[in-house]
Amino acid sequence: MPLIRIDLARVEDTNQLIEQRRENLAALREAGIEPFANKFTPSESCGDAKTNYTEERPVAVAGRLISKREMGKTIFAHIRDTSGTIQLFIRKNDIGDEAFKIFKGLDLADFVGANGTLFTTKTGEISVKMTDFVVLAKALRPPPDKWHGLADQEIRYRQRYLDLIANDGVRDTFLKRSAILHEIRNFMTARGFVEVETPIMQSIPGGAAARPFVTHHNTFNREFFLRIALELSLKKLLVGGIDRVFEIGRIFRNEGISRRHNPEFTMLEAYQAYGDYETMMELLQSMICHIAEKVRGTLIIEQKDEEGNVTQTIDLTPDWRRAKYKDLIREKAGDDWFNLTPDQRRDRAADELKVETDPNEQDFEVTNAIFEKLVEPTLIQPTFVTHLPKELVPLAKLSPDEPDCVEVFECCINGQEIAPAYTEQNDPIEQRERLQQQAGGEQQKLDEDFLTALEHGMPPAGGIGIGIDRLCIMLLGQESIRDVILFPQLKPREE
Repeated sequence: MPLIRIDLARVEDTNQLIEQRRENLAALREAGIEPFANKFTPSESCGDAKTNYTEERPVAVAGRLISKREMGKTIFAHIRDTSGTIQLFIRKNDIGDEAFKIFKGLDLADFVGANGTLFTTKTGEISVKMTDFVVLAKALRPPPDKWHGLADQEIRYRQRYLDLIANDGVRDTFLKRSAILHEIRNFMTARGFVEVETPIMQSIPGGAAARPFVTHHNTFNREFFLRIALELSLKKLLVGGIDRVFEIGRIFRNEGISRRHNPEFTMLEAYQAYGDYETMMELLQSMICHIAEKVRGTLIIEQKDEEGNVTQTIDLTPDWRRAKYKDLIREKAGDDWFNLTPDQRRDRAADELKVETDPNEQDFEVTNAIFEKLVEPTLIQPTFVTHLPKELVPLAKLSPDEPDCVEVFECCINGQEIAPAYTEQNDPIEQRERLQQQAGGEQQKLDEDFLTALEHGMPPAGGIGIGIDRLCIMLLGQESIRDVILFPQLKPREE
């Protein structure tokens, strides 16, 4: 992360502006106005006031002051709330000399509540002809220099509130993210799924292969782990008789940070009794199409650069492509890839394909590195990658037609994995053996409580995990996971 260059002249100007705003606060208090103690109840949002426009209809609106233009005894100003902006039309004759003077002395970014009536100006802009107002909060710091676009990316992520103030597009992105989550819940509930909450702190982190965050519980005097997946707890609910279950929850993995990775992220996991990976395939495709139509109004998603130029187009129209994992590997690594010895595969990966691998990695991990580095980034259009090696997914059932593979798909869109899904393993004996292989024979790593639950009987089921952040990146045309997480994890500031 680049060091922050400090413009001393700019700092001095900012300090002067802060001092001026404090003086303006003192002036308000001298006039008998305590801005932080006032109350005001809007009759509607700024957006609703314009949507439900009727000439001379009384309204009460509130928001942050984002513009102010004085023309003699008249002031044109704009306030903004979550729904958008509306213009205030202030005349000295309407509100009186003292009130006009007070409004004139307000600073940009102050919060005001305004009473008045709706009308349309000569330029055709719906406005509020203000009759009186209330100062609701004083901003003691000036808004970002670029009111119409905060450019410093470091500030954008560290002080997201400034990003939301300055960039309409950023605010729209996060409102749409909220709408995506809303539509996911609508879709799942309509299909009979029950939403639940499961523990974040776990005695054994399970359901994925990832490094956990460790914490300590003082009362029990033992270590706990922040969950790395939702899976095992949700499967216990299948055992308990809840046939369709889902959770949208935070996941924590103590691993790297990149354009597509944040140590804290959001997952949807869902399990359906008597389903399989084909069931989950239909569910995922239908869900994403539902969300795209509801939130974006289209199944054609355009990815754009900072200048607004379209860089690529994603077509979500069903039916999505299917491709076997091994076939995709052969396309990039050679038709003979699976006929080579492990040493030959490792050598080709390094020498010909320029894919770095750890000497300690197993053979299947070398092949998967080829997939992640050379195949996945090319899968821009929706693709269900099926028949993955059994070593990659110990919680899935073996494929009856290819015993070295499992009934799994990874859905890749926009060059990244959006969702894996399985036909879930419900044989407790087979499951124990597969988990022991994954744990390297270390008994203490096995989640015995989960295995005991399976021994009570779990129905056949399909299960899926959807990365909400990556889904939002794709649907909202963003470049980085930091652009769809309100407060992404960042490297600490240099002291």
